[in-house]
Amino acid sequence: DQLPRLVALTDWRGDLHCHSKYSDGVNSLEELGEYARGQGYDYLAICDHSRSLTIAGGLSVEELLEQGEKIRTLNRQWRDFQLLRGIETDILADGSLDYPDEILEQMDIVVASIHTGFRQEEGKLTGRILSAMDNPHVDIIAHPTGRLLGRRDPYAVDMEKVIDKAAQTQTILEINSSPDRLDMNETYAAWAREAGVLIAVDTDAHSIDQFEYRRLGIGIARRAWLKPEHVVNTWERERLCGFLRSKSLG
Repeated sequence: DQLPRLVALTDWRGDLHCHSKYSDGVNSLEELGEYARGQGYDYLAICDHSRSLTIAGGLSVEELLEQGEKIRTLNRQWRDFQLLRGIETDILADGSLDYPDEILEQMDIVVASIHTGFRQEEGKLTGRILSAMDNPHVDIIAHPTGRLLGRRDPYAVDMEKVIDKAAQTQTILEINSSPDRLDMNETYAAWAREAGVLIAVDTDAHSIDQFEYRRLGIGIARRAWLKPEHVVNTWERERLCGFLRSKSLG
């Protein structure tokens, strides 16, 4: 009678990484919000691609701020649900981020990830992620090993160092539920749990139908023996937003 009560789909309150028509997503902010609210979500973070990823329609600073105003307007019509203003900011080749801190600090949530320079050697790739986690505005490291199943092997990153740094900086690591990625895998997620690192189970959805991918991410979390308290998507909105605000203040 000592088996843990593992996280389940019924514990999940919202997605912290999805894309809209502002970058390379299919749906509008209104469509995403109404769908998520209709599914019983408490929150949904809009994290479109950032300006350096032009191939995916990355947002300029002006577009990002415009999107934020639109999200604020939409949120005024809902009491039981909230869209979170976010961004998936690129970790550049030198470890810097492609927006300045004065822009990132305006976001409710900042997801950081690597989309280019996959062939760098391990020390360089790992250093880029560690450098990103030193920025207090970075809340989540997305798809940390960069694999694309059947198409691209994981890049050379030292996940032990990444997990240790995440524990030191209170940075959340993502289980990306996309069937193309399933990244982190259950081994790394279990290591993160043992190190006291918080996990986000996200879909990286680019269309409404892809929100169903969360089932795959929850499956990885269960194989890693994650309980609800290990997964930030199970938290109530006030607790989640309070944690994100306190982290950005250092």
